[in-house]
Amino acid sequence: MGEAGMKLQNQSSVNRWVWISLGAVFLLFIIVQIVSFSIDRTKFHLGEKVGIVSIEGAIFSSEKTVKELDDFAERKDIKAIVLRIDSPGGSVAPTQEIYEKVKTLRGVKPVIASVGAVAASGGYYAALECEKIVANRGSIIGSIGVILEYPVAVDLLEKIGLRFETVKSGEVKDMGNPTREVTERDREIFQSVIYDLHRQFLDAVVEGRSLEKSMVEPLADGRVFTGEQALNLGLVDTLGTLENAIEIAANFAKITGKPKVISHKKERSGLLDYLLGDAKQTASSWFQPKPAYRWQWEK
Repeated sequence: MGEAGMKLQNQSSVNRWVWISLGAVFLLFIIVQIVSFSIDRTKFHLGEKVGIVSIEGAIFSSEKTVKELDDFAERKDIKAIVLRIDSPGGSVAPTQEIYEKVKTLRGVKPVIASVGAVAASGGYYAALECEKIVANRGSIIGSIGVILEYPVAVDLLEKIGLRFETVKSGEVKDMGNPTREVTERDREIFQSVIYDLHRQFLDAVVEGRSLEKSMVEPLADGRVFTGEQALNLGLVDTLGTLENAIEIAANFAKITGKPKVISHKKERSGLLDYLLGDAKQTASSWFQPKPAYRWQWEK
C-alpha cells in the first residue's frame, strides 16, 4: 500500500472515531433526557397526590416553606397539602409570611396541619389558617405570646475597662444596646411593640380557630398545652398522626383510594453550615433585640 493509501486509511479511521464519538455523545444526551423526564414526569403524571411541606426547628426564614407551598399550589397533580410542623416558633415576620401564604391557599387547595412533637408560638401561628389542625396526644401546643430578650453587658465592660461611645440621632435610636443600661423609656417602647405583636397573634387565633376573644385571652399568656388539652380548648381539631392528617387531606380533596404522597427533597448543606447554622442565628438574635414568636422549654 502506498503512502497516499496509508493517509487515506488513517483519515478514514479518524473520521470513523469522530462519528462514533459524536454518536456516543448524542446517545448520552438522549439517555439524560429520558432520565430527566422520568424524574420530572411526576409533575405531569395523571394521579392524585398529597404534598407534604415540613417546618422543622426554629423559624428564621419563610423562603423555603413559601416556595414549596407555591410549587404544590401550582401543580395540577397535587390535590391537597399537609403542613407538617415540628417547631417551637421563631422570628415574627417569617412566621407571619408562612401564615399569610397558607391563608391565600384557602379555596385553592386544602391545607391540613399535622403537628409532630411541638407546634408552639410561631409554630402554632403558622398552622392557624389550615383547614384542620391534627396533633398527637402528647404534642406540645400553644405558647401564644411574644418574647424579646437581649443582654446588658455594662458591668462586664466596666470590669474589663472597656467602654463604647455612641453617636445617635435620637434618644432611643440605640435601644437594646448592650453597652448601656436599659432606661424606662426603652422598656415602654419595647413593651408597646410586644403588646401589639401579641394582639396580632391573638387576633389570628380568634379568626383561625373561630373562637371568642374572651375565650382565647386567658390562654394567651405563653403557656403550653398537650394535644389532648388543646383539643378540649378548641386550639386543634382532632388527635392523630401524620398518616391521619394525610387521610383528612385526601378526603378534603375528594381523592379516591389511597393517595400518593410526595415531598420536596431536603436541601443539602455543608457540615459546617449544619453545625453553625443555628449558632449564627442565635448569636444574631441575642445581640440584636428582635421580638419573636418563640417558646423556650428551658425558661
